[in-house]
Amino acid sequence: MVVPPTEKTTPTPPPRGRVGNLVGRLALVALLLAVVAGGAWALSVVNRREVQATDPPFPVPFQQVEPGSAVPGSAGPVPPQASVTRETTAAEPLTVWAVGLSSKIDVPARALRAYATADLIMRSDQPSCRISWATLAGIGRVESHHGTIGGLRLGEDGRPSKPIIGIPLDGSPGVKAIQDTDGGVLDQDTTWDRAVGPMQFIPTTWARFAVRANGDGNPPDPQNIDDAALAAARYLCSEGRDLATGEGWWEAVLAYNRSVEYGQNVYSGADAFARASQG
Repeated sequence: MVVPPTEKTTPTPPPRGRVGNLVGRLALVALLLAVVAGGAWALSVVNRREVQATDPPFPVPFQQVEPGSAVPGSAGPVPPQASVTRETTAAEPLTVWAVGLSSKIDVPARALRAYATADLIMRSDQPSCRISWATLAGIGRVESHHGTIGGLRLGEDGRPSKPIIGIPLDGSPGVKAIQDTDGGVLDQDTTWDRAVGPMQFIPTTWARFAVRANGDGNPPDPQNIDDAALAAARYLCSEGRDLATGEGWWEAVLAYNRSVEYGQNVYSGADAFARASQG
């Protein structure tokens, strides 16, 4: 049986309004695209303004100073009052000084307070050393960026948000071999020693020079910026060194790390911080 073909009929015209609706939808899409494009342009303008408004990092030009030939510039004075307890208030002179200078030299105010406190303590305990907070800041900059390396934050308690522990001193190329001396207590390594804390002390050196900066009776903590800065000052000032002389300053810093480039990096930071503090 052959099925007969369907009868041809005249197409039914589209209902009124269908073409108008299509045009309206296209207009709405165009309007939305214009809004989105305009918003993107406005956001890019805001972002450019934000970038332009952000202050550039504090510049520290590298200085290829000949070892023993010079010392960093003189640092500005710090208030005579020092406190490293948790009760330190925002109105304390040392804190006010640290906060004000921090915004100029990109060093956390909490770290500046620790460096200045160590400076003040050494003026009393060993005035012939003449160490400066700027030199301690120069070392802190190179060793751990003042306890903020790798995105860490320095808390008000003086400790970084995560313990800072260096690579194993296992005799790898460019690394001195030092087998474990502290049973892993400080560096969590029972095979090799590692440098620890914001000022990167190896356990044996820490055991010799560490003291509790705030005198609260607790053991000194290499992860605490106050204790670490004071231990670094004591180490630099050991053997009767005078850090206000070129010979004494370089002897101290190279004892910290026997590398001329390291000493030049510390010098560059210390000099830049000191000069900025005088302004």
